[in-house]
Amino acid sequence: MKYQEKIKQAFSTEGKLSKNIQGFRPREAQVVMAQAVGKAVEFAKNSVIEAGTGTGKTFAYLVPALLSHKKTIISTGSKNLQDQLFKRDLPTIQKALNYTGKIALLKGRANYLCLERLDQVIAMGVLGDKSVLADLKKVRKWHTGTQSGDLSECITIAEDSPILPQLVSTTDSCLGSDCPNYKECYVVKARKQALDADVVVVNHHLFCADMAVKESGFGELIPQAELVIFDEAHQLPDIASQYFGQSLTSRQLFDICKDANIVYRTELKDLAQLGKASDHLQKIIQDFRLLMGSGTARGNLRDLLSDPKVVEGLTKLKENLDFLIEVVKKSLGRSETLDKIFERLAEVKVLLNKLSDTNVMGYCYWYEANGRSFGLHITPLTVADKFGEQLKNQNIGWVFTSATLEVGGKFDHFCNRLGIDDADTMVLQSPFDYANQSLLCVPRYLPDTNKAHTLTALGQLLQPVIEANEGRCFLLCTSYFMMRGLADFLREHSNLSVLLQGETSKSRLLEKFVAEPNSVLVATQSFWEGIDVRGDALSLVIIDKLPFSAPDEPLLKARMDDCKLQGGDPFNAIQIPEAVITLKQGVGRLIRDITDKGAVIICDSRLVMRGYGSTFLKSLPPSTRTRDLNKVINFLHKR
Repeated sequence: MKYQEKIKQAFSTEGKLSKNIQGFRPREAQVVMAQAVGKAVEFAKNSVIEAGTGTGKTFAYLVPALLSHKKTIISTGSKNLQDQLFKRDLPTIQKALNYTGKIALLKGRANYLCLERLDQVIAMGVLGDKSVLADLKKVRKWHTGTQSGDLSECITIAEDSPILPQLVSTTDSCLGSDCPNYKECYVVKARKQALDADVVVVNHHLFCADMAVKESGFGELIPQAELVIFDEAHQLPDIASQYFGQSLTSRQLFDICKDANIVYRTELKDLAQLGKASDHLQKIIQDFRLLMGSGTARGNLRDLLSDPKVVEGLTKLKENLDFLIEVVKKSLGRSETLDKIFERLAEVKVLLNKLSDTNVMGYCYWYEANGRSFGLHITPLTVADKFGEQLKNQNIGWVFTSATLEVGGKFDHFCNRLGIDDADTMVLQSPFDYANQSLLCVPRYLPDTNKAHTLTALGQLLQPVIEANEGRCFLLCTSYFMMRGLADFLREHSNLSVLLQGETSKSRLLEKFVAEPNSVLVATQSFWEGIDVRGDALSLVIIDKLPFSAPDEPLLKARMDDCKLQGGDPFNAIQIPEAVITLKQGVGRLIRDITDKGAVIICDSRLVMRGYGSTFLKSLPPSTRTRDLNKVINFLHKR
């Protein structure tokens, strides 16, 4: 049987999926997508596919991938989907198709317990309070039984526990084959499994790190691939930009100081100057952070370096870095760890000089500061040339899929950002009956934006609808100010259970939302995508306004300035397409199943008053539309 016929047969009513997967029913769009993926595999084509919610795109790309028996890399946007693919979807398809190939999961090194770091922490003590010490005990207990060393499997500690950064290695700090724990290293084991596997599940961060040849050791994996599939592909351009740029963070610098101190206190106790030099450099790093202002800051590095005080601080940082280099140089050969620190210091020095010279065109120079930490970054304005070159160099099947890729019926924005030429493109509509299942409302009489009373007026407008629906609502905001303000308003004026992003972990918030009646989850960016709540628990999604990125966001501003220089219109070419994709993600939280019903309220009159509003509306699901909130209440009561 030919390859395409095998794909079609697998999805048929008498096929292997129907016979072996309980509740599986063939869907026309799913078969169309599977055959498009098959074509990409067979003819080494680029394929860009928007598959609406409910299409079943995961099965649609897994089946042709496994039936092809080609070395396949599947890259996802989030670790959640990565785990879901590896632990749930792939085993299901593997069993149904009786697939005998090897399958592996590979994450970045920051996800795996570093045995060398664990030894150091046990010997030196942890940084932090008693709760961090308690978490260390839990990790040590978990470590006795783990096979993978993947810290996400240690469910007894919080996913943001302060112990975690102390127990993982970075590319800089890893001793590689010189490490005494090299043979037992979890990262090495995971990479070996990935190299031997037929299907490897990675995430975009890891894929792009490899593509930019940032992480040695994983570099052998991609050249072996015969098929690469990107799920949640809409995230790829921004993630790729990070990896084709360079960054220097306070954490990198603090880690060097800490590691130098460990060498002094354990291996080279006669080298007191090493301890003093690293302590002093740590103080200079903290002083440099203060020059960026208090609280959270983000801006153009060129502007920051126009301040003489910042330039003076940077000069001091370089001088102290040079001094530590000289101290380390005198003891080279006495400690493998110290030799590695010398290499790291030399790389930091080169990078710091590169960051200081902000005259190179085609890059955005920017900084960010938060609490005690900071980062200095150089990011290319486009990755189209580098990414596109990779596509041309490897004559294999490349598949890009997501529920949100097209804008106003076109894929130009996505393809141009990644340098994808000559791709087969298709939009597969969701099988859901949006006209009957959902209502889209842009309310009349919305308060003016950015006025002192906006928040209260919006709260008063929305409260009756949320209460009429007995909660069961996601209130998605475009800023932390609106998120906190609307949460405070609802807590003060209603008896609903108001859950606020940041007050506990993301997974715990979702559990509480589903379990507690009359719940409203008020959130910002991280809840706009990748969240799947089905059934009665969620029947109302409210979005405070169109999600345009702030034009002063450094990377966006640099891309817009570059677009202007090339004679383009940055608003239409950059801001609108990106806001459309984000809005589609937010709206997509509502209807997740064929039996779901509910309403979306978008509190932004620009959707109906501005010419560009039609681009947004054209890209949204074909819900029934209204401007009357009373009709929304009536619709929700009829559910």
